Amino acid sequence: MHKPIVKQCERILGVEGGGTKTAWALVETVVPTGRDDPSWEFRVLEQGKLQASNFRLTAPERLRAILAELPKQIDCAGVFLAGCGTAEDRDALRQICLEIWPKAKIVTGSDRDSGLAAALDHCDGIVVNAGSGSSVTGRRGDRIERAGGWGHILGDAGGGYALSMQALRLILREHDLHRAEMDFTAKILHALSLNNFDELVRWVQAADKMEIAMLAPVVFEAAAAGDTRMIEIIEEGARVLCEYTEAVADRLHLLAPKVVLIGGLFYRDSIYTHAFRRRLKKNLPDARITTAERAPELGAVWLAAEAHNHAMFQPHPSRDEIDGLAAALTEQRNPRSQNLEKMTAHELVQLFVEEEKFVQDALRAATADLARAIKTVTESLRNGGRLFYVGAGSSGRIGVLDASEIPPTFGAPAHLVQGVMAGGVTALHRSVEGAEDEESAGAFALDERGVKPADVMIGITASGRTPFVRGALARAKSLGAKTILLTCNPHCSHRPVAGPDDGPQGRGYSDVDLLITLSVGAEILAGSTRLKAGTATKVALNIISTGAMVGLGKVRGNLMVDLRTTSRKLRDRAVRIVAEVTQRDYESACGLLEANDWNLRAALEQP
Repeated sequence: MHKPIVKQCERILGVEGGGTKTAWALVETVVPTGRDDPSWEFRVLEQGKLQASNFRLTAPERLRAILAELPKQIDCAGVFLAGCGTAEDRDALRQICLEIWPKAKIVTGSDRDSGLAAALDHCDGIVVNAGSGSSVTGRRGDRIERAGGWGHILGDAGGGYALSMQALRLILREHDLHRAEMDFTAKILHALSLNNFDELVRWVQAADKMEIAMLAPVVFEAAAAGDTRMIEIIEEGARVLCEYTEAVADRLHLLAPKVVLIGGLFYRDSIYTHAFRRRLKKNLPDARITTAERAPELGAVWLAAEAHNHAMFQPHPSRDEIDGLAAALTEQRNPRSQNLEKMTAHELVQLFVEEEKFVQDALRAATADLARAIKTVTESLRNGGRLFYVGAGSSGRIGVLDASEIPPTFGAPAHLVQGVMAGGVTALHRSVEGAEDEESAGAFALDERGVKPADVMIGITASGRTPFVRGALARAKSLGAKTILLTCNPHCSHRPVAGPDDGPQGRGYSDVDLLITLSVGAEILAGSTRLKAGTATKVALNIISTGAMVGLGKVRGNLMVDLRTTSRKLRDRAVRIVAEVTQRDYESACGLLEANDWNLRAALEQP
């Protein structure tokens, strides 16, 4: 292979996209000093993940929107997407990329290409990919052989989606044949926060490929705990991938191939990695099996730069970011709980109760700002706007919880108050690794919801530093929407900027209209912001949303006059409200509601 021609300090963007995510890396080329014949290095400047971008499944306009979130100042881009398999596909993708980076050199192709480059450099060998889907790709010289990778409908045997579907089918089959509930059933229902088989079936029917594939860790955990049926599913997946690997090796006449494992199921020392190694060694005893050390998006960089195996990728973390997060009050140790494991149950409960006074103190100190937030939200909603809560992890879940309670409590339309969660619905009941780390993902989430100037967004981040939230705040601000930041870190990086209308106690901010700080202090369990920070955050959101609904006239006295009577409990509550307000007996109040189709407000307005 010829030596690549790469300019010093060139900025190269690598993108690898599939059915579950779009991973990207921005690198800078560096020439090491002190060498007569220098080899090129690529230093990683930024990395991240965005929404899925399968070329065949993603509409062109959505694909443009996803790619538009990536860094603009680049010299070269390598964009490799699942489903981009033909010359026509590559040309079409290149045209989309040129709309975004008109002056950059563009290289396009399939995610198989970037995976091959990341795993093998310029060497011969076989790459076995097991993530949400699966594929096997081999190379010997200029010859490429493939097996699998036909998508989750027709194939992807051995991938996370296929393993999860086998487990789900097993659950239902056992129920149908024997009315037996496997131990694994409880694990799946717990992971999905579901209650029974009917709810599970409805969830599966509506779930997409990624949501189902995200159940694979539950399958692996059950197998690791000794569940023989789950072990069988994993062994079967490994067997199929081994068959594909052996077929590719045979077609390429590779007797002792280098076999590189990539994808989320093949993390180092995973049960799947061991199962695959054991099976492959039976028929290919001389195979050299290893796990990939370089991510596919860096393979995309490699291809874009036409790099050789002497190029080295060096992570370039931001020291300021690391130091800033470590200094956040939410990450500090609480001196009152440093002997937590030595406390009795009574002492532990007493400590938790005593710490709650810091929540009250924090809310009391933020009274003025919370009142300003109520006024801001009320004004926006009254003028046709919407309220968006944006957060990640515990903060995001608290926002989604408060948003979900607004329609049944106040009879408001579901779109009026929306929770936006890093990682989407899957992150509500299980961690989605890295979902909060992308500013561009937060911005894109707001674009998807069509945020407009009449809207208001509340960013929720205990540390004040969550990139997903910061990106969403910046995008909301750029679109003219009102922005509020709710944080528990008094030292967050949003610095005050004097504004012309600020009074002696007023505060203006460069990127948010209002900053609300709930200084609850260090957590009992260091860094666990689901504790005091979570409690204070929930109360603050309760205050803001309830105050806004009161301002919109959805409360009479302290009664919910627009509640939706969707259950026996709520119908009983509605009857009691009508009885109290209209001075009727229970039966008469019930009849009045029935006459008004259980519309509480209409019943109360009857003469």
